[in-house]
Amino acid sequence: MTAKLTLISHTLCPYVQRAAIALTEKGVAFDRLYIDLANKPDWFRRISPLGKTPVLIAGDTAIFESAVILEYLEDTQLNPLHPADPLARARHRGWIEFGSSILNDIAGFYSAGDETAFALKVEALTGKFALLETHLGPGPFFGGAQFTLVDAVFGPMFRYFDTFDQVGDFGILAGRSRLLDWRKALTCRPSVRGAVSPEYPEELHRFLMQRQSHLTMIMQSSRKPVVPIAV
Repeated sequence: MTAKLTLISHTLCPYVQRAAIALTEKGVAFDRLYIDLANKPDWFRRISPLGKTPVLIAGDTAIFESAVILEYLEDTQLNPLHPADPLARARHRGWIEFGSSILNDIAGFYSAGDETAFALKVEALTGKFALLETHLGPGPFFGGAQFTLVDAVFGPMFRYFDTFDQVGDFGILAGRSRLLDWRKALTCRPSVRGAVSPEYPEELHRFLMQRQSHLTMIMQSSRKPVVPIAV
């Protein structure tokens, strides 16, 4: 008998979205329990040594860290999302790590306290996405026709730009036609769309406005209001 799965989530966490996408792509039933990371319940602190989401509860066992959760799902569930070939699988794992480094830069982008730090993050993100485009397969997904865990990682990442693009033209993805085609394919994927609640765009907008960062200042000074886009 398969253990009951519960995904402990935070509404904005892109790492939670990875796990939700993988579970959906595999056709696995699971429950979701949302917590407030600013006010972590004691039971969550006990099962999440790092204090972060996601945590996947499988029966009586708590599995923490998104990369570990994804590998556990690959080991235990049908519909593999990694390539069968070991070399291709290793390559995909590498690009998943690259995706995590981009997420760190995105966090730096929306948290930068001044124009100089902000410009450095724009430069870093632009360079990483430019490099990424040179490694894309023929599409529509990262490696070609098959949706993989790399796609599960980048779907939540591109979602940020639905809001960023309304704030201003930062040129991060500009002129990257293959990258933009990939973004479109992921945006349309039901598992990616369903990985967040309908309130996600508004909650992200509110989160960014509360950062008191350089991006917040741009949002506040913009004549064009940022309208949360429905997922």
